[in-house]
Amino acid sequence: MTSPAGASGPVRTKEWKLSIRLFEEPGLTRTHVVLDTGDTVLESIAEAHRSPHAPLAAGISDEIAAGRALMDLGEQLVGAGAADAQAVAADARRDG
Repeated sequence: MTSPAGASGPVRTKEWKLSIRLFEEPGLTRTHVVLDTGDTVLESIAEAHRSPHAPLAAGISDEIAAGRALMDLGEQLVGAGAADAQAVAADARRDG
């Protein structure tokens, strides 16, 4: 495998584990999402409610609940990255 233009050395590969669990009750789906990066574990819980008057459609509540949890997890991940970048910059200023 070749390195991207301008990169030096071999390409580094990582694997993160994502777990999505769905819990269904009448009219309610809850989702628990866990992201394990090997260094950090982030979690999110979300719900989707179904109106009692809405027709049953397979998977719609699952998709909505999981999507909400994944969006929250994404926000957490971006926030963690921003905080880490600020810490690295502060260390560089202090050491420099």
